[in-house]
Amino acid sequence: MAPEVAKEEEKMAGVKILSKAHVKPRKPIGRRECQLVTFDLPYIAFYYNQKLLIYKGGESDFEGTVERLKDGLGVVLEEFYQLAGKLGKYEDGVFRVEYDDDMDGVEVAAAKAEGIEVADLAVEEGTDKLKELVPYNGILNVEGLRRPLLSVQVTKLKDGLAMGCAFNHAILDGTSTWHFLGSWAEACNGAQSVSAPPFLDRTKARNTRVKLNLPMPSEHSNGDAASPPGPPLREKVFKFPESAIDKIKSKVNDSNPNPKPFSTFQALSSHVWRAITRARGLKPEDITVFCVFADCRKRVEPPMPESYFGNLIQAVFTGTAAGLLAAHPPEFAAGTIQQAIGAHDAKTIDARNAEWEANPKIFQWKDAGVNCVAVGSSPRFKVYDVDFGFGKPEIVRSGSNNRFDGMVYLYQGKSGGRSIDVEISLEAGAMENLEKDEEFLMEVVA
Repeated sequence: MAPEVAKEEEKMAGVKILSKAHVKPRKPIGRRECQLVTFDLPYIAFYYNQKLLIYKGGESDFEGTVERLKDGLGVVLEEFYQLAGKLGKYEDGVFRVEYDDDMDGVEVAAAKAEGIEVADLAVEEGTDKLKELVPYNGILNVEGLRRPLLSVQVTKLKDGLAMGCAFNHAILDGTSTWHFLGSWAEACNGAQSVSAPPFLDRTKARNTRVKLNLPMPSEHSNGDAASPPGPPLREKVFKFPESAIDKIKSKVNDSNPNPKPFSTFQALSSHVWRAITRARGLKPEDITVFCVFADCRKRVEPPMPESYFGNLIQAVFTGTAAGLLAAHPPEFAAGTIQQAIGAHDAKTIDARNAEWEANPKIFQWKDAGVNCVAVGSSPRFKVYDVDFGFGKPEIVRSGSNNRFDGMVYLYQGKSGGRSIDVEISLEAGAMENLEKDEEFLMEVVA
């Protein structure tokens, strides 16, 4: 039996880098720069934001596929050139994103793991075994001063390929990430220009110059040392079909005491928040915090276009005692979330920015709050529509960076419609309890 076990371990770990290259905009564009603004700067000490898209297909002509991806990348970088640049600093210590034609550009690695099948990754619960498919594990955004702001690894699998992307979170949020990936896919399918060009002047959203002094990690750090110790976590994706989503939403709205109906996000978030609180076994008096990274493009004054490229998100917090959450029906949690999100208007956003600018605090990736449930990403992102010419993805996952106990990512479900995948990171004992919680699971297939 031992040789079979060793062979299985080798199968999951056998990722070999074949080559590395750099891709710049297809045409020279000269020097460009733009300061990072208050919406960007709190994330400078987060880790690179990782996305993994796994495809069934594209492996038969792997070298040709990689070249087509690089060609398309060169096209799309003419508009999204900030991703081909680096972080920099003005003389007064204000961070900026800068690009010049003599910079290296985006890092693109080709790799192979021909012992791994797409099905092996589809059933993978955690992210540890996916780490070798995504670059820049444990790399902080501040390292964008000396590293590319986007690193891509394309890995040939036995029956498909994996595309792992690491984006510097100090220069873009989820909306901008998926805008870029969709535009890159269009270019790989023959488009010679970007159909929805990014709006690149982030100073239109906020123009206060904030000086930051941050120590640089060791140049010889391998990244993993940057990860702080903590309790062992497990990650799992819970797939909620349309029928479950509709049931969750109708249940809270049937007893909704408010005139405004609860949205799908508010209903599902209350379902997840209550379940994780039960799974943690908190005392009734323990406080539990809910946090969502809200898109502020339409909330700021004046509103910014959907194509605004950068971070235009803010963390919205609310909280209550675990006992109150458990004693009240789901509409209590949904109402608490709805109230917090509804109150986050232009005035609140402006006041939060002014407060931060007066006393800048660099958040760490785990600073969301006590007994926290923090929701990132959004099922509005059309992640399964990102087709580079070899079909739509079979699997979309987040990487191992920026995870902590209570981190939740919401994705559009693979089956489409109103289905939603809920990717949760929890302390191992709490995850075990969650997996047994029939009220939470409903008809979910994990």
